[in-house]
Amino acid sequence: MFKLSVIIASNRPGRKGPIIASWIYELARENSAFETNLLDLAIINLPFLDEPKHPMMQQYEHEHTKNWSKLVGASDAFIIVTPEYNFGFPASIKNALDFLYKEWNFKPVAFVSYGGLAGGTRSVQMLKQVVTALKMMPVTEAVHLPFFTRHINAEDHFVPDEAAQKAAGTMMQELLKWTGALKEMRK
Repeated sequence: MFKLSVIIASNRPGRKGPIIASWIYELARENSAFETNLLDLAIINLPFLDEPKHPMMQQYEHEHTKNWSKLVGASDAFIIVTPEYNFGFPASIKNALDFLYKEWNFKPVAFVSYGGLAGGTRSVQMLKQVVTALKMMPVTEAVHLPFFTRHINAEDHFVPDEAAQKAAGTMMQELLKWTGALKEMRK
């Protein structure tokens, strides 16, 4: 069984990331190949990068970094759930990525993005540049949710349309393929 972590990228008050993440988390849990956990950057609450040594050295001084290192290091794959802020990604996910290096190496990452007309696609394109510098493999298949608030019901649950469900299924299949392949590389 592979360990999959779903990361909620936004930590902004009033954010909708947890609603979207809850949907993809439940969908991922249906796949018996994954043991899935949810990592909410608002709860993890990392400060701006405050480690004096380069993350490549893994000589962490702060407990929050050591804890983050354990969570990321134990994961075999990731799904980042991210909004798009001003054509880019939230600073919170960039900061979380920058805290570590080796813990990310040779692990696949898929994206679920949400926003207005573009559905967060620009955010994902920018994040792909960052994750490849960490030696991660961004999965081509993704879920982009334009005008996502139309799919949040009165109980604050995301109700995906057929296209989102299909995209999520395809993304999960590809993520599983890459997870197995890259786990072998890490041995």
